[in-house]
Amino acid sequence: MTVGALLDAGSPAEHVAEQVIDALKSLDLNAQFEVEKTKRGGVTASKFHVRFESQGHPHRHLKPILAMIDKAPISDRAKQNASNVFRRLGDAEAGVHGVPVEKVHFHEVGAVDSIADIVGACVALDVLRIDEVHTSAINVGSGTVNTEHGLLPVPAPATAALLVGRPIYSRGPAMEMTTPTGAALATTLSATFGPAPAMSITSIGYGAGTRDFTDHANVLRVLIGERSMATEATVVSVLEANIDDASPQVLGYALDRLLAAGALDATLSALQMKKNRPGTLLRVIAKREDQERLADIIFAETTTLGLRVYSAERRVEQRHIVTVETAFGAVRVKVSGHGSFAPEYEDCKTLALSSGAPLPKVLAAAQQAYLKTTRL
Repeated sequence: MTVGALLDAGSPAEHVAEQVIDALKSLDLNAQFEVEKTKRGGVTASKFHVRFESQGHPHRHLKPILAMIDKAPISDRAKQNASNVFRRLGDAEAGVHGVPVEKVHFHEVGAVDSIADIVGACVALDVLRIDEVHTSAINVGSGTVNTEHGLLPVPAPATAALLVGRPIYSRGPAMEMTTPTGAALATTLSATFGPAPAMSITSIGYGAGTRDFTDHANVLRVLIGERSMATEATVVSVLEANIDDASPQVLGYALDRLLAAGALDATLSALQMKKNRPGTLLRVIAKREDQERLADIIFAETTTLGLRVYSAERRVEQRHIVTVETAFGAVRVKVSGHGSFAPEYEDCKTLALSSGAPLPKVLAAAQQAYLKTTRL
């Protein structure tokens, strides 16, 4: 499914499928490779087929597989990635079965599939010039799976070992939804797991699974794109309350508590409420994982009896810090990706208090010092 999705996302002008299949043919696996356009759950996708004729060798060990990859006429990057994936897969199998990695063997049919899947995916990533891979939470499935070692629970032991520390879930029919090969590819090549990074999408590909489910499309989706200027584009929770019976001191204290507890932002705005009462709108922006903890603080520290909670997308422009020297001392300056800048208030405040200079004068000195650095 990974190879199919990558080939589906490749532009026909780049001949990605031809390059991947040529690379796989050079491995002399005695197999045929084909990419078929099909549909799964109404979604058009590419199905990558590996058709294999047994050569009479029941097993393949890791060392000969790595030697085969090393001799292949593919790029050094694709070789390194494919070898790393196989080593991770071998380590997981060795740990599960309690044998040295040199003793790990792959059943011949399974080995050919894994070699085609792993080398094919790594060559496709190289041809498509993919610099980073990011993966969502992984659907592992449920139930049991038949293996050469008998009936095993899903996720299979090697799959579970490979996915330690990564986010997983189970949805759909009771069957294996992630194989050890797929788990090894994802965990070896992915920089992060979770929400998609901020990006501008350039192409989309769908890789078809073998079966066609009734409740969801059995496809793996690949989004290819370029990083956008927003380095943070995540879903956040917004918590709001209209309050008309709390003193300013209580509200000010609540705001301090919320910010100290990790709120991304917290504000108070004047309202004219029902019965013509003056009131205050408390609005808190929170990470999803902090939502309930910050809601508890709002209920504990204010008089509100209810909250509005909704999701919103938060985007933050790329920024970096530059330290400049002024007559009053060092000041950090926050610089955005588009070039706008602002001296850090706390630095300027500290220098103003210690020097006795007016705060506007310290801010101006920091601005002038930064502008001098941009002209150097």
